[in-house]
Amino acid sequence: MEITFLGTSSGVPTRSRNVSSVALRLPQRGEVWLFDCGEGTQHQLLRSDVKASQITKIFITHMHGDHIYGLLGLIASCNLAGNRQPIQIYGPQELDNYLRSCAQYSHFKLPYGIRVNEISSGILYEDDEFTVDCRLLKHRIPAFGYCVVEKDRPGRFDIKKAVSLGIPPGPIYGELKQGKIIKLDDGRSIRGQDLCGKTEKGRKLIYCTDTIFCEEAVELAKDADILIHEATFAHQDSQLAFERLHSTSTMAAQVALGAKVKKLILTHFSPRYAPGNSLQLSDLLSEAKAIFPDTILARDFMTCSIPRHIEQNKSIKLKSIG
Repeated sequence: MEITFLGTSSGVPTRSRNVSSVALRLPQRGEVWLFDCGEGTQHQLLRSDVKASQITKIFITHMHGDHIYGLLGLIASCNLAGNRQPIQIYGPQELDNYLRSCAQYSHFKLPYGIRVNEISSGILYEDDEFTVDCRLLKHRIPAFGYCVVEKDRPGRFDIKKAVSLGIPPGPIYGELKQGKIIKLDDGRSIRGQDLCGKTEKGRKLIYCTDTIFCEEAVELAKDADILIHEATFAHQDSQLAFERLHSTSTMAAQVALGAKVKKLILTHFSPRYAPGNSLQLSDLLSEAKAIFPDTILARDFMTCSIPRHIEQNKSIKLKSIG
């Protein structure tokens, strides 16, 4: 699981930061899941290592323009490039009408493989490897936080032990790896669990923006590996945060602390904290770290990987691309 930040500014782009979009790469599946798609996201994709042709799912938090204005352009570009891969899009109730209206008035026909799914709080997607959950947060309009949970993996299968027990190799090994009980031709019953190591707990990623501090975010983020949370304002501008229902750096840190996450990544910064102003993003980082020390600031094209839990000695890795 690898995360690439394609846009980390709130409201409007700046010279160094585009508006909201985060890509989750799942290399073992050859898939990219996109969270929000602000204006210019397709340009950011071109400057990154993320392949637009691998996008299979797009999750939209809410209907404000800095989170959706890039969506139709990305779809149109993928279509012109000959990308016929179906894309499932998840978002608030108005999203389908918005896309269809934009397509109608720009004389563009939405590709057959585009499907828009209206969401409500709860599990919205599940397969053999992942579940995606969402919760309604607290913003001026309906806005959802997303939770991606990798399902637990069976422990490592002990082939040597299976051979020593006289279990013939073949499809039966696959069933034993799944923990099933298998009856052999000689009458013995073998429990797959006895041949597998400790179950490996799945990873958990949370994406919360836009919202003011709320218990729903804390509940959604419980024990997450990474919490990506908006920090639009500094603590001293908390009055603006309450007026506009956005979070301060300290609110984001309080969510991380309450949820007992492993790492907090702040994003969605107001342009008011640009270099040269009295308050800098470094001040927001210091505020957050005073409450939750394992906090970092996102920047455009920053990539971090979430190692599997079996790799106990490895921490979350960061790198820059673009």
